[in-house]
Formats: sequence, structure tokens, C-alpha cells
Amino acid sequence: MLKPSDKWSWYYSDREGYLMLNLGADMLFRTNLSRNLLVDCAFIENHFTVDDASDFQLYKEQIVSLPLSEPRQAELALYCIAAKRFHKPVQPKSWFFESQGVGYTPEQGSLIQLGNAFNDGVFIALEVGEHATLCAYADLVPFTLTDNKALEFGQVIKVMHDRMSAANTVCFTQQMAMVS
Repeated sequence: MLKPSDKWSWYYSDREGYLMLNLGADMLFRTNLSRNLLVDCAFIENHFTVDDASDFQLYKEQIVSLPLSEPRQAELALYCIAAKRFHKPVQPKSWFFESQGVGYTPEQGSLIQLGNAFNDGVFIALEVGEHATLCAYADLVPFTLTDNKALEFGQVIKVMHDRMSAANTVCFTQQMAMVS
């Protein structure tokens, strides 16, 4: 099991073309954030902070309920932290998703459900705003946005709250039979 450490550090690798996390002991984690997605401060070495460790714990507590292996859970949690801290601000792209009719405002770390004509998927809330939330896709099967565009595991998108519903009530409820 991966445990956060104050010895970890974020840095941008020109060779890899992505933001990296040095985990020490000759272990590196490559995020899914390329140069064009990063804020300026991502291009200097940044220590893994107490806030990063707190976010790691928050995301892991939610992700554990998803059908992902432990290494994939850790990968998703690290993608989430990297995106929350270093992703450039983006505008909502809500047109890819169907309206739920009401505004659901998640909390950071909440699992949310988004859907469209192609599929439904589970996302995790990273940065909650007044009307929209930056969220990361939390499934291994690509989420189809259009005929030629899809979100991959851990990729982020900002979505208006009227497109969201709570995943714990939509995805994880089990059918029960009443027996007497």
C-alpha cells in the first residue's frame, strides 16, 4: 500500500513530457498531465505537501468503493492530487453530458455520476466551484463523449452541477428482495 511521504516531490520532466512525482527509492510516478495542461508553478520542483497528503487520504477513502485494484486506486488518487494542484484552469464542457434537471453540488472527493447518450460513468470531484466542478474520470473503460472523443482513466473535465448526480445513490445501490 502506498503511503504519502514528505520526501516525495513533484517535477516536470522534459524527457517524459509529463508532470512526475518522485516517490524516492528509485520510484517515479508519471501523471497524465502534459506540458500544455500545467500551470507555471509545475515547472519547478514542488514538495509533496501536507495538503497533498490530506487530499490523498480523502480521495483514497472514496476510491476504495470502486471496482479498482489497489495499485489503480493509488494511481487515480495521485492523478487527482496532481490535477487539483497543477492543472490549468478550464471552462466547463457540460454539453457532453445530459442534464439531470436539478443542481447537485458535490463536495471535494465525492463520487459523482455523469451520463450522455453513449454511456454513464463515475467521476470524482476535485475542485468544487459555485456552479461547476473539476472532476476526474474513475473507470478503466474509456468514457465516450462523442463519436471520436473519449475520456481515459484519470482524465479531468469541468462540468456544471446540473449535469451531476451522486454516484453513491445511482451506482452502488443493490437490489434487495423482500422475503417473508
